[in-house]
Amino acid sequence: MYAEAAEAGAAVARFVAGNRAELARLTAHLAQCPPAFVITCARGSSDHAATYAKYLIETRLGLPTASAAFSTVSVYDAPVVHPAGGAALCLAISQSGRSPDMLATVERQQASGATVVALVNDETSPLAQMADFTLPLYAGPERSVAATKSYITSLAGIAAIVAAWTGDEGLARDVEALPALLDASFALDWTPLISGLLDASNLFILGRGYGLAIAQEAALKLKETSALHGEAFSAAEVRHGPMAVVREGFPVLAFAGGDATGDDVRRIAGEFAQRGAHVWLADAGDAAPEGVTHLPALAARDELAPILMIASFYRMANTLSQARGHDPDQPPYLAKVTRTR
Repeated sequence: MYAEAAEAGAAVARFVAGNRAELARLTAHLAQCPPAFVITCARGSSDHAATYAKYLIETRLGLPTASAAFSTVSVYDAPVVHPAGGAALCLAISQSGRSPDMLATVERQQASGATVVALVNDETSPLAQMADFTLPLYAGPERSVAATKSYITSLAGIAAIVAAWTGDEGLARDVEALPALLDASFALDWTPLISGLLDASNLFILGRGYGLAIAQEAALKLKETSALHGEAFSAAEVRHGPMAVVREGFPVLAFAGGDATGDDVRRIAGEFAQRGAHVWLADAGDAAPEGVTHLPALAARDELAPILMIASFYRMANTLSQARGHDPDQPPYLAKVTRTR
């Protein structure tokens, strides 16, 4: 896990270099046949990347973006009917590209007229072969069950698609600059969080906007690698009931971006600290609310800041797993490819 997470910067560099022609072809298609909405197809870490896609596509393009429920096809065999005159873009995200329920859902979306774009690590997979546009992640083999570099490359790939789609040359340049920043982010010291979670059983992980996707991913990784029950919430959603759980000594990890959503994350982090909760805040700023432990993060544009933070988190998670007596590469009861139906 450590070695693969450390390679994320190189993986993103390979993605950028290897997909220029396919991105140009996709951009030309989207200009000629603009979709009315986007459907994402993914599970696990890839579905957390789809959360990032939802926020980025809806904020930058204004297109409704929703996640497909695989069981509606694989279990209920329900039809997929797109509105007349409303072309759809199906964005399928997968490390393996082989899960049967995902393939069935993508196939049904395609049969209903959707253009399928695949972000997939395995270029030989059925998903890569069926897609109208395939953007290989070029992350290389992931031997650890816990996905790291493929997740980061999926986020970067989504940002690259949106940059090309919107013609935002600044965003495109910043995506190309990610590899060096990812290397630097991986080297940041998050050891205060390791000591704080060493004996923990539960925690909340907070994000909002672009950062919600990495809160979801962090929660999954703590479950997978440390048998630690982490639950992810939007900093807005946590106020609707879940915040009653946060009392004296309860652990909370928060990811704050540089935009207004980051301000909200900082506010709720401060509120929880005032109750006596143990709160850690990943933030590119130097200061944290009173009682909150600051975790360093590199400054970046709002859309890309979460990609850097999750790189720092992965290094911490690997060390935490080992400190808690687990093998982060081989979590019990899990396999690399989950073949759900």
